[in-house]
Amino acid sequence: MLSNSKMKYQIPFNKPFIVGKEMYYISESILGGHSAGDGPFTTKCQKFLEDEFDIKKVLLTHSYAASFDMAALICGTKPGDEIIVQSFAYVSAANAFYMRGAKPIFVDIRKDTLNIDEAKIESAITDRTIAIIISHYAGDPCEIEIIKNIARKHQIYLIEDAANSFNTIIDEKYLGTTGDLGIYSFHETNPIMCGEGGALLINNPQFREKAEIVREKGTNRSRFIRGEVDKYTWVDIGSSLLPSDILAAFLYAQLENIPDIFEKRRYLFDKYIEALKPLAERKLIELPNMMSLERSRSQFFYIVLDNENIRKDLIDHLKRNGILSVFHYIPLHLSTIGKSLGYVEGQFPVTEKVSKCLLRLPFYNEIKKNEFDYVIKNIFDFFKV
Repeated sequence: MLSNSKMKYQIPFNKPFIVGKEMYYISESILGGHSAGDGPFTTKCQKFLEDEFDIKKVLLTHSYAASFDMAALICGTKPGDEIIVQSFAYVSAANAFYMRGAKPIFVDIRKDTLNIDEAKIESAITDRTIAIIISHYAGDPCEIEIIKNIARKHQIYLIEDAANSFNTIIDEKYLGTTGDLGIYSFHETNPIMCGEGGALLINNPQFREKAEIVREKGTNRSRFIRGEVDKYTWVDIGSSLLPSDILAAFLYAQLENIPDIFEKRRYLFDKYIEALKPLAERKLIELPNMMSLERSRSQFFYIVLDNENIRKDLIDHLKRNGILSVFHYIPLHLSTIGKSLGYVEGQFPVTEKVSKCLLRLPFYNEIKKNEFDYVIKNIFDFFKV
């Protein structure tokens, strides 16, 4: 029997990878004498993203969740507030605000994009709503302009969860750069990674100083480093949300190789589409939204099965043959916390259906042709095609 450890599978779900000078830069960081937070490589990564993605201000964090923690603090979240978020999302999007006393107001997703259903947002807004959080699933963009106009109309913040859409452009803007705040993830399952890591994109200039304070343990240390004050002290709430410069060193080498990394991932995505099209034509599986493939071909690859039992059987079949596939989000409204807030099964039918039927397949840069062919063979064997 195979262990649940992904590295013991013949073909894991993902593999961390080295594409350039990662190890050289790590050595440089250590030998340079500054491997803690906000070192030279952290600065380089932030400047790279600001310049290449046209972002007003970027602050690296030690994780995707830490970026959301910053967002919740920056927005001044307090007990009694509400935030609107799709139920089909990672827990960090809701948890950061819930920890500070806000109530998540969940809404359903669209079947075609698996993103928040923009038509359901406005009816969920109350006089307690402080923010709308949108997630661009698998690089497929939400209806940003529509949602942005809703946020402006009601004078609430718009936060973009772009963890699954790094380097994706819509209307000449990178996803994550339109809302008041944007969030990236550099977890090892993402195209650009450093094991764990994240970034907060500060698109609204009014948040810049507070973001620096929150990230630096509630101090004005950033102003001290720039020479704006002669000493720094505790001025507000905050935490230590900086990444080690060792992680930033690894990340910088990945950022330098964005074109090569994404070219390989687009190639793999297209190979999956080509190989699995016969199953889709027979209605045995659904492939990702064909209208959005040009934008979303580099994040990860998923299929949608007809029901939960078929998905479970396919996962088990692949496991028996040494292949790890995974499902994605469990609906937040059906979680223990969600139910404690009064949500019940049946409220968000699209979310519930997708959550039971979506399956993510192995997707990593160094997958070999024989490994890819083996995955496809086993899927076809399962369907006896």
